[in-house]
Amino acid sequence: MLTRLVERLGWKEMALAVDVRCFKFDPSVKSSLQFLRRTPWARAKVEQLYLKHR
Repeated sequence: MLTRLVERLGWKEMALAVDVRCFKFDPSVKSSLQFLRRTPWARAKVEQLYLKHR
């Protein structure tokens, strides 16, 4: 899911939609997944973003 969002939107657009540091500064899939696994509110926003851009 995260990989598809990065391919479609890019990190900048994702950072505008979901205001989290791991999307803004030195973004990577690995660091973002670690953050999203520990942060339910951010994971929910990313899931909503994915559903919006399917």
